Amino acid sequence: MKPKLLIIGAGGHGLVVADTALEQGLWSEIAFLDDEVKGDVIIANCKVVGVTAEASSLLHQYEDLFVAIGDNKRRLQLIKERMSDGFNIPIIIHPSSVVSANAEIGLGSFIAANSVVGVGAKLGKGCIINTGATVDHENILSDGVHVSPGAHLGGRVKVGNCSWIGIGASVREQVSIGNDVIVGAGAAVVSNAEDKQQMLGVPACKKGP
Repeated sequence: MKPKLLIIGAGGHGLVVADTALEQGLWSEIAFLDDEVKGDVIIANCKVVGVTAEASSLLHQYEDLFVAIGDNKRRLQLIKERMSDGFNIPIIIHPSSVVSANAEIGLGSFIAANSVVGVGAKLGKGCIINTGATVDHENILSDGVHVSPGAHLGGRVKVGNCSWIGIGASVREQVSIGNDVIVGAGAAVVSNAEDKQQMLGVPACKKGP
C-alpha cells in the first residue's frame, strides 16, 4: 500500500509541492497542515487537516511529511523537528525535471517542473530548486538554499546555508556564495559573496556587511 503524505504549508509553495506530489503518484493520500487556512480543499482532494503544532499527533496516520514553506531557516527547523518525531522526510521531484543520476539530493528538498540538476551536483537538506531553474555540474548547495524560478547557476558554484537566489538571477561558474546571502531578482553574480550580503544588479554589486 502506498504511504500517506502530510505537507506543512498550504500557501503558494505548498500548492506547487502538492501538485508535484500528485503528479508523482507515490502517495495514497495527501493532506496539509497550515496555521492560517483551515478545513478547505486546496487542490484536488487535498485538505487542511490541522495546524503545524499537531504534526506529531498525526504520525500514526501519515508516514511521510514534507515541509513546504518559503522561509529557509524555518523550513530547516521544522524538518529537524519532524524527523525527530519519526516522520519520513521525502524528496519531491517533478517528473518534467532533469536530475542527473549522479547528483545527490538532500532530504526534504523540492525539485520543481522543468528544472535541471546536473551531474555531480550536491544539494543539502531542505533545498528548493524552483520552476525552470538550473543547477549545473558539480554545484554544492548547502542546507536550506532556495534557487528561484528561472535562476541559473554555472558549473562548480557553491552556495552556503539558507541563501536565496532570486528569480531570473544568474551566477557565474566557480563563484562561491556564503551563508544567508540574498541574490536579487535578475542579478548577474560574477564574483564571490560573503555571508549575509545582498547581491543586486548587473553585474551584481555587494550590499550589506
